[in-house]
Amino acid sequence: MRILVLGGTGYLGRHVAERLRALHGAQVLAGGRSSAAEFRVDLATDRPERLAKTLATVAPDAVVNCAGATGGDPMTLAEVNARGPAALCAALREAAPTARLVHLGSAAEYGPGVPDTATAESAPARPVTLYGVTKLAGTVAVTSAALDGVVLRVGNPVGPGAPVASLPGRMAAQLRAAGRNPDAVLRLGDLSAHRDFVDVRDLARAVALAVTTAGPLPSVLNIGGGGAVRVRELVRGLARRAEFRGRLEENTEGAVGSARSARVSWQCSDITAADRALGWRPVHDLDDALDALWAGTATNGPLP
Repeated sequence: MRILVLGGTGYLGRHVAERLRALHGAQVLAGGRSSAAEFRVDLATDRPERLAKTLATVAPDAVVNCAGATGGDPMTLAEVNARGPAALCAALREAAPTARLVHLGSAAEYGPGVPDTATAESAPARPVTLYGVTKLAGTVAVTSAALDGVVLRVGNPVGPGAPVASLPGRMAAQLRAAGRNPDAVLRLGDLSAHRDFVDVRDLARAVALAVTTAGPLPSVLNIGGGGAVRVRELVRGLARRAEFRGRLEENTEGAVGSARSARVSWQCSDITAADRALGWRPVHDLDDALDALWAGTATNGPLP
């Protein structure tokens, strides 16, 4: 089985590719903008014709799209998250129409959740950030493409290798740099929001199941941890692992969080459908994810 992982050298893509390589008989190839990728693919700029030529060369049985932008200017978000999946679908229809497409979407597509309620795939998508809007556009491109495709709407991934652009990665980097300095002060925004954190290794396993499960799949499946946790608990959990002796200062006045999470105080995904369709449920809890994240930073030495 030949599997092309787009964004295969990025944070999520590396975990996904590693999991897929463990499948019996799988040949996994990475596509992306990095020189480390086996195929040069830029979903933000490549024309469908060029993408089709790459796909014809690879002749994949499945394509996993892990490429995406979580931040940046509106043009970058639109090109990568919206235009990219649309161009990919056009190329697949021409060059590999029978290949299964597994596309990573985002729980941000739903917008604000209802407190104490898990959001199912049937809920209306009402994103309130540009990130969520562009990810939703990518989802629509996939679900309307008449391909053998499924969108995995992912919660907040946590685990080893988390980039500093994410809250878990940024906190781990800051705590590693602060060490056990009792005078260190980490100034943070409002940490009162609830998020559905999912271990990146569980996400990779969900992708592998989506690639290999026979028969048609639902067009959208939620992939999350199955519960909502205050962001404050994640930060405190990392601080405990760092044996941080300094001070965490949380600014709750006027703080709106990151551009990705602004105005969303509650996020929790109903993962029942993924269990039914894929036989998938998370096996790692948040403690497992934080343990792996913190241990992973130690191998890289002090972080900026």
